[in-house]
Amino acid sequence: MGGQKQIKVHNKSSKPDNIVMKEHEIIHQCEEIEHELPRFLRGFFAYLRGNVLPMTRLAYLHDIKFFCEYLIKETALSEAPCPKDITLSEFDEIRAVDVNAFIDYCRRYKVETKGSIVVYENNNKTLARKKSSVSVMFKQLYRDELLKKNITDGFDPIRVPKATEREIKALQDDEVMIMLDAVAAGSHLTKKERQFWEKTKKRDKAILLLFLTYGLRLSELQQLNVSSFNFSRGEFTIYRKRGKESNMPLNQSVTLAVRDYIEDERADDSKLEEIHKDALFLSLQGKRMTERQIRELVKKYTSIGLATSRKSGYSPHKLRATAATSLIGRGNSIFDVQALMDHEQVTTTQLYAAHKMNVKRELVKDMEWELERTEGKKKK
Repeated sequence: MGGQKQIKVHNKSSKPDNIVMKEHEIIHQCEEIEHELPRFLRGFFAYLRGNVLPMTRLAYLHDIKFFCEYLIKETALSEAPCPKDITLSEFDEIRAVDVNAFIDYCRRYKVETKGSIVVYENNNKTLARKKSSVSVMFKQLYRDELLKKNITDGFDPIRVPKATEREIKALQDDEVMIMLDAVAAGSHLTKKERQFWEKTKKRDKAILLLFLTYGLRLSELQQLNVSSFNFSRGEFTIYRKRGKESNMPLNQSVTLAVRDYIEDERADDSKLEEIHKDALFLSLQGKRMTERQIRELVKKYTSIGLATSRKSGYSPHKLRATAATSLIGRGNSIFDVQALMDHEQVTTTQLYAAHKMNVKRELVKDMEWELERTEGKKKK
């Protein structure tokens, strides 16, 4: 057998090669899963290609594969040895009650491997996504006249908190300052963490400031290149959802942090593999940082700001929320903040304007029952 083929990018678009490659990898993963699923789903595959973002398409296909595996392992609805061999006639026998049982199964299930048992616990948001994946598939099969009935009307509803009910988790201004002090001085880090910090403090500071200033998504920051930045024009370029190219203005703090990292800490290009030479944020191994590495870095520093365990630190998405609440709290227009954050609807931005943690603090500030009780005893 030959080795894995080397992939080269022949890029005539304005997108950087790393973004084109990332999209290729996602699409390749989608196609691999499609080959493991029944052929009669090809109309559904075409619908996903034309109507949803690549990452959503990948998530839907993972859900459908899991549903097919469930049919084989946990029910008597299919006699197929693997998902690819499930027949259309078997699918035609599936009823709404069977799908409801599948969603209920997804609340908690276990997967046994050779050495361990992993228990999976899902919340309603995840269950709603799995239900959506299966619903879209059955509707498409019905539209393609492959199934006699549209069974989706019988799927049980799943209550997901409304946007107005969601608790916005964001760092307060004083917590942001503690976090930035930690990355600047290495305070509150363990001995082992300080050893890494000595080599990455300028990189880490630049990452945190980019998240806090622009409310970038994790994927947007991870894709940044050195060539993304034009310091003479005072701007940098990011690629948002659906491939939208957006120029962001640099302020003084971010300019200094990014330039300081590039000039004094980032590895020299001569020491890097060709594929990583333009990557902005590098690991200590000289490779483009992964989303997971960036997430763990952010959780570490936010946990210091929050004075909590590393496990309970906030993800980059919460720094996005911090940027939104801070911008609105400083009196900026909701519509301007919407444009900066790339929210599709202004109602999303309004959620951050309605963040009432400070109001809650004011409400409970004077409700010091225990202090009043002990002070009352002292007076007697």
